[in-house]
Amino acid sequence: MGIEVAGERQARVADRIRVVLAERLERGLRDPRLGFVTITDVRVTGDLQRASVFYTVMGDEAHRADTAAALKSATGMLRSEVGKNLNTRLTPTLEFILDAIPENADHISALLREARERDQSVAGLAASASYAGDADPYVKPRELDDEDDDLDDDEDEDDERD
Repeated sequence: MGIEVAGERQARVADRIRVVLAERLERGLRDPRLGFVTITDVRVTGDLQRASVFYTVMGDEAHRADTAAALKSATGMLRSEVGKNLNTRLTPTLEFILDAIPENADHISALLREARERDQSVAGLAASASYAGDADPYVKPRELDDEDDDLDDDEDEDDERD
């Protein structure tokens, strides 16, 4: 069995576990502590012995703690449900991990908002700014004045006398 085939099998098993758990949780558990749970991802080890189940919960910190306790107490029942629907020789152990996606998304949104505010303040400063030196700092060819023309004429006359 090649590495690619093993990776594909892991992905198939992980996806099947995610579907089975989502369907089971949708039907509900008899535990009143269980909140509104969404299974976001499942990762299975290479030997298919352990599955890490990532989930999110709608609500505050108390809802998250209650749901974590409910999932921990229902792990055995959920594992047997996975075993019935998985069609593998061994049923992986399940580990439920609270996914930090909502918190990360909020943090990223706050950082983007702060960056926009800073960009606006810099744009305001730039609008009222003036140049430190010349407006065009690049060297341009020297323009001749009337005086320079007179000097050039004198040189031309000297050249003609020689």
